[in-house]
Amino acid sequence: MAATPLWQVPVTYGAIGATRAEDLLTYPPRGYRPLERRVRIGHGDARWEFAWTETLSWGIQRRVGLRVELLPAPAAATAATYTPVAFDAAGEPVQPAVVGEPGETVYAPGGAPLLRPGDTARLRMPFWPRAIPARVVYVVDEPGRRGFAYGTLPGHPERGEEAFIVERLADDSVWLVIRAFSRPAGLLVWLGAPVARLLQAIYTARYERALAGPLPGADPAD
Repeated sequence: MAATPLWQVPVTYGAIGATRAEDLLTYPPRGYRPLERRVRIGHGDARWEFAWTETLSWGIQRRVGLRVELLPAPAAATAATYTPVAFDAAGEPVQPAVVGEPGETVYAPGGAPLLRPGDTARLRMPFWPRAIPARVVYVVDEPGRRGFAYGTLPGHPERGEEAFIVERLADDSVWLVIRAFSRPAGLLVWLGAPVARLLQAIYTARYERALAGPLPGADPAD
């Protein structure tokens, strides 16, 4: 019997989108460990454009040494995926800034396709024996906030969700916000939980540095 295509397989946790909750650190999904990190990565137009386009094209993951294998899925699979609506301070809905209509592929200036809710990928970590499958569960596409969250699929060593959001504040500073909740996916991972947590801490620190270095084409002395 043929295996079910990965794009059809549901994520391995129930609280989809919980990384958007303001009280995640206080009230995480039951049984899950929450995490939130916020780091300033620069300022100005060039840093903002670089940071959000990298984030919305798996660039953060690639920059920390992960290989990203994109898995094809029918356009209907992404078009039918729920995209949360954001609202401004006056309660008006915020129109999407760059991602486009559901099911539409939009490309970054460098030619990489921007992520869409429903996109599925296998991440491969050096020295880790198995692929780490994940699915984009939502995209943030606002004038001053852009990013995405992925949820775990069967075969991932953990269960949960991780979000990578780039924010541009009124003072022109640019920040990367990482929010997550997770738990080991099986007995072997539970037994190796200290190692798994160490790896999570290492990669979180790498994520924080991934967008903060010299900009492509810039003079390092600037």
